[in-house]
Amino acid sequence: MNRTWTLLGCCILAAGQFQTASSAEPARRNILLIAVDDLNDWVGPLGGHPQVKTPHLDRLAKRGTTFLNAHCQAPLCNPSRASVLTSLRPSTTGIHGLTPGIRQVERTQNTVTLPQHFAAHGYFTATSGKVFHDGSIKPVDQKSEFEIWGAAPGMPRPAKRFANLPGTPHPLMDWGPFPERDEEQADWKIATAAIAQIQSAPKDKPFLIATGFRLPHVPCFASQKWFDLYPADTLQLPPLKENDRADTPEFSWFLHWKLPEPRLSLLKKQDEWRPLVRAYLASISFMDSQVGRVLDALRDSGRESSTVVVLWSDHGWHLGEKGITGKNSLWERATRVPLIFAGPEIAMGAKCSRPSELLDIYPTLAELCRLPKRDELEGHSLVPQLKTASAPRQWPAITTHNQGNHAVRTERWRYIQYADGSEELYDLKNDPNEWTNLANDKKSASVISEHRRWLPKTDLPAAPGSQHRVLSYDPKTKTAMWEGQPIVPSEKEQ
Repeated sequence: MNRTWTLLGCCILAAGQFQTASSAEPARRNILLIAVDDLNDWVGPLGGHPQVKTPHLDRLAKRGTTFLNAHCQAPLCNPSRASVLTSLRPSTTGIHGLTPGIRQVERTQNTVTLPQHFAAHGYFTATSGKVFHDGSIKPVDQKSEFEIWGAAPGMPRPAKRFANLPGTPHPLMDWGPFPERDEEQADWKIATAAIAQIQSAPKDKPFLIATGFRLPHVPCFASQKWFDLYPADTLQLPPLKENDRADTPEFSWFLHWKLPEPRLSLLKKQDEWRPLVRAYLASISFMDSQVGRVLDALRDSGRESSTVVVLWSDHGWHLGEKGITGKNSLWERATRVPLIFAGPEIAMGAKCSRPSELLDIYPTLAELCRLPKRDELEGHSLVPQLKTASAPRQWPAITTHNQGNHAVRTERWRYIQYADGSEELYDLKNDPNEWTNLANDKKSASVISEHRRWLPKTDLPAAPGSQHRVLSYDPKTKTAMWEGQPIVPSEKEQ
């Protein structure tokens, strides 16, 4: 239970074989995008949890290249997904909160999104589930983003809450064995919609089909058989260090100030930590089974060999690490995500430890499909690493959560700078759990200086209309504001 797990952030390289398409197949590759909500590195290809069972992600990884050091651009749904679809950073667009959407922000109002770019070059496009953040694209604008919009149901809820949490917690803060049948789950219906789109895609043009699964986002519900994969009495909980936040700046608390996701202290008090970890794992395995259904449909369509599959998660999720649950942090648990490419011209069974970012997906797919390059994109193509996992890459991965708060992740280090100037530095090679902040160690000065130079030069405040989980800071008055109200540090939730 207290074992320290070893993260796969070190230099792990695999010489892969290439999967090629026959000359009879179209020169333009098809694209299947699979997004997953709130999935951290607890998947087989990343080894983040020693007991997790994800056979379908495992087989996808064997067919392609897994990025072991991939990170989101924001540890929150809307800004992360907006960044993937535009290949622009939150610091560039000002999209920091759960609203507004891409088309409601001046900087991105006329931006050509990933599906639009492919549609403009002859692709059939379709989507289902959660690809854009829920509600971020108005119905009147949907047709301009994807030609076909499939099912995107919300998750079913039981009549009575499972989680024993006091007071009136947010309705999403729940976990347990529900419903009885997999077919009742939102992700089953989303997978069914994606399968129908694959089966009905025109044969005379390439397709871009994007589907987004909801689990393991809370509420973490799955039928009993998925819980049975993880017996409670043998379940391994995440490794923790007591007083882990003692060497982190006070500002690190402000990024998840008074959020509905419960603190670890509350989960322990209510005996809900183990049930949450178990439910998160069960939700992952069920979601994995739905990925398998979609991959099977692609194989059965006869177009697998000409299709590039990309699986990614919008951000990670804490399950007690640093004393919290949820996202909204700039630590490894919230920023590190699965990112797997498989298909033509991609090395098979390869693992790349170079830093990569979700906003790299757009330019990578454009290059793989021989589409014109778009100069405004801030991501960088991963094609060199898809051919040779050890290929050099000069850029780190950068994650932003509201103006002034950034993490810079290189192969060995994580550097964090907060809006008030406070800092953190972690040596992921020797400290994979980020338990020791080295920012005040004089020996780290040169490492910090090297990483500071990568901080975004453009760093916009939250765009007009921004709501939900929006943090701001006034350096003149040294005042931090959360949801428009001054933060009172003495009110910190432990």
